[in-house]
Amino acid sequence: MGVALRVLDDGAWVSVNDERRVSVSELWRVAGAGDGRVCACDCADFVVEGFTDVGADGRTVTADVYGQCIRCGETASVAGLPVGRVVDGTFRPLAADAVRSPRGGSAGRATLAGSR
Repeated sequence: MGVALRVLDDGAWVSVNDERRVSVSELWRVAGAGDGRVCACDCADFVVEGFTDVGADGRTVTADVYGQCIRCGETASVAGLPVGRVVDGTFRPLAADAVRSPRGGSAGRATLAGSR
């Protein structure tokens, strides 16, 4: 079974199977290591201002985003941040307190909502 992924409303939403599931203006914690580094902070408090692309890395749904770290004020574009997973054809968003790592990073750090 395929899952349709799209960016909607000029980058304001990630759509999964034609349903708006992830929106801008969320505050995400983003790990500060590797090539996808947002800023010099160890863990950026990153306000998502827009989505530029969405895709999948296996069952993990990822998004390319741009925004700003509210700790230091640095703006950045980051590719491949996880936003959730598809399990048995159903989208499960990441928990609000998950620490996200760009494209692969420390995948074990991302926690699915309700899976604690």
